[in-house]
Amino acid sequence: MTHRWYTRPVLFVADVNRALRFYIDMLGFEKRWHEGDGAGKVCQVNRAECEIILCEDATRRDKARLFVELTGDGLSALRREIVERSVPSEKSWWGYDVIKIVDPDGNELLFPSAE
Repeated sequence: MTHRWYTRPVLFVADVNRALRFYIDMLGFEKRWHEGDGAGKVCQVNRAECEIILCEDATRRDKARLFVELTGDGLSALRREIVERSVPSEKSWWGYDVIKIVDPDGNELLFPSAE
C-alpha cells in the first residue's frame, strides 16, 4: 500500500494580520481560515497545493526556509507576478538557480528553477 505524505509548515510571525496581507497581496495566496484573538492568532494561506500556517508568537525568533516547486510555466508566471507587484526578490544558488523571497518576518521562500 502506498501512503501519501502531506506536510503543512508552520511559520512563526510577529503579526498575523501583517503576514496575511503580505501572503495575499504580494504572493497571491488566499486565506483558508483565521482563528484567535490576542496572542493566539493563527491562520492558513493556500495557493494551488501549497498550504502554509502563519502563527503569531512574538517570543519565537525562528526563521523558516521553504522550498516551493512550481511545475510547467509556474516559475515564469511567478517572475511576472512579483515584478508587477514590486515584490522584493533575489536570485540565489542552492546547486541550481532559485528565486528567493523573504517575508516580513524573515522567513525565506525559495522557488527553484527546473531549468
